[in-house]
Amino acid sequence: MAVVRLYEAVDEAWLEGLCLALKALPAIDALVVQERGRGREARQRIAWGQVPDQLAVTEAGLKFWVRPLQNQNSGLFLDMREGRRWVREHAEDARVLNLFAYSCAFSVAAVAGGARSVVNLDMSRAALAQGRDNHRLNGQGEAEVRFLGHDLMKSWGKLRKLGPYDLILVDPPSFQPGSFVAEQDYRKVVRRLPDLASAGARILACHNDPLHGSEFVRQLMAEACPQFGLRERLPNPDDFPERDPERGLKVMLFEQGA
Repeated sequence: MAVVRLYEAVDEAWLEGLCLALKALPAIDALVVQERGRGREARQRIAWGQVPDQLAVTEAGLKFWVRPLQNQNSGLFLDMREGRRWVREHAEDARVLNLFAYSCAFSVAAVAGGARSVVNLDMSRAALAQGRDNHRLNGQGEAEVRFLGHDLMKSWGKLRKLGPYDLILVDPPSFQPGSFVAEQDYRKVVRRLPDLASAGARILACHNDPLHGSEFVRQLMAEACPQFGLRERLPNPDDFPERDPERGLKVMLFEQGA
């Protein structure tokens, strides 16, 4: 099956042509069309075919549950594939903190890469329950993994007690009023990270808002977390091309003392 996500209005004739072209591909037996984006009401419809409530998908040998009809987010952000690959390749023996963990895909990748421990924090207990299921799906024991269904802004003390952390993953939503709005809240997170970090720690800071380029996070880090310098920006997958890379997903690695 396939999912088409539209972040702005498109010509209906063009969309119908795209749906017909996808229907002609033998590998696709169902299609979901979703409309989403900042300030837009999320809508979706089944264009054709039978769409299961839940199915397991495989990425680089790891398995994840996805729900194709689950509002805006199916459970796995495909454009973050390079981020998960990087975490898996650099998590060996690391104490990992996964903020805004959602369905814990980063956690699954970290454990697969040999992480010593992972702390997942997200306000949504339902998302964390899916994260537990993702770990079970991969046969990963939960002894080294914690799931905290808390408001991050009220949980700094608990996180400090469980730390310090060698690798901190920050992948917040860009615009969820009442929960997290990047312009207001990203700085509040960044300025607390040094208190949670071990010596020489790394931070993988992510942002996916077309209104902000990479300079948005780089400036925040420079002002509120100057102990950490930019090491690199991870590439996005080749199958997610952007006319303007600054409007797409930004995944940046910062390291203490760099």
